[in-house]
Amino acid sequence: MEAVLAYLRRAIERGEYAVGDKLPSEAALSKEFEVSRSVIREALRGLQALGLTVSRTGKGTFVTATGPAENPTFGDYSARDLIEVRRHVEIPVAGYAALRRDADHLDLLGHLAERMELETDNTAWVALDSLFHITIAQASGNPVFAKVIEEIRDALARQSAFLNRLGDRRAESNVEHRRIVTAIADGSEEAAVAAMTAHLAHVEQALTTIVRPDRTAKQNRTD
Repeated sequence: MEAVLAYLRRAIERGEYAVGDKLPSEAALSKEFEVSRSVIREALRGLQALGLTVSRTGKGTFVTATGPAENPTFGDYSARDLIEVRRHVEIPVAGYAALRRDADHLDLLGHLAERMELETDNTAWVALDSLFHITIAQASGNPVFAKVIEEIRDALARQSAFLNRLGDRRAESNVEHRRIVTAIADGSEEAAVAAMTAHLAHVEQALTTIVRPDRTAKQNRTD
C-alpha cells in the first residue's frame, strides 16, 4: 500500500495528474501494480487523507490539489489546532493524573494499553486510543480537562487514523503509551509530564514527515 500511495502521490505532485483529472479505476490500478483491489483502496484513502483527491460515488477518484495541505484538517479542527491544545492540556494533565489517580484509573489505563498492544484492527485501535487519553484526563481529577478532551475526541480519532494509515505509528504509540502508564502508576509527575511531552512530539514529527517529507529529510541532513 505504501509503495502504491507513494507512486500516486509523486505522480500527482509532478503534474502527471492535474487538478480535476480522474485517476484510473481501482481495477485498472490493481492490474497495473499487480496488487489486490483492497491495497489500491487503502492507497486511495491515503491520497484523500492527504487532501490530494476526492472520491465521488459512482464516478471515481478525482485530483483536487497538487500537494498535501500544510495544515490538514481532522473533523472540525486542524492539525495545528490539535497540537497546540494538546501541548497545553494533555501534558499538565498527565502530571496531575500521576498525583491524583486512583486504583480504578490505573486498572483501566493498564487494560487499555494491553488491549492496544494486542489489537490488530485499526478502527478498534483508534477507539481505544481515544479512550486512553480521555481516561488520563479523568484521572487528573479535574472534570474540565475531561470535557476538553471529549470535545476534540472525534478530531483526535481522525488524526490517529491518519497517522496509522500513512505513518505506521501504532507500534511506537503503544510503547509511548506504556511509558505514560508506568509514570502515572509510579506517581511521578515529572516522569508523566516527560512521557506525554515525548509522545506528542513524536505525533507532531510524524505529521510533518507525512505532509512534508522533503522538509524532514532536509532537517535530518542539517542535524
